Amino acid sequence: MSIVKINVLTVPEEQRETLEKRFANRAGTVDGSDGFEWFELLRPVEGTDTYLVYTRWRAEEDFQKWMSGMGSQAAHRGTPQDGSAQGERPKPAATDATLWTFEVVQQAGPKQD
Repeated sequence: MSIVKINVLTVPEEQRETLEKRFANRAGTVDGSDGFEWFELLRPVEGTDTYLVYTRWRAEEDFQKWMSGMGSQAAHRGTPQDGSAQGERPKPAATDATLWTFEVVQQAGPKQD
């Protein structure tokens, strides 16, 4: 079954817009990667300054291949829209990051009529 990677990002309130714009500017950079299944950026609603970046992969090897390849580099490279020079890595919007890994052992979706 699939694996899930959740990047847990601590983002101060004044950096939230910056973080969300950066993800919007690089939308689609992971979509065509072999083994990629799903992405979600989850914004905290109340009581925390923690964003969750949820990705789902066919296998750990697919995630590792993306991380070590050009896809990851392109996704994390700066763009003029985020205030950095093209190709220059911008200052992080998050003050802390932790990567969690889970195996999918059970799943459900809406019933199809």
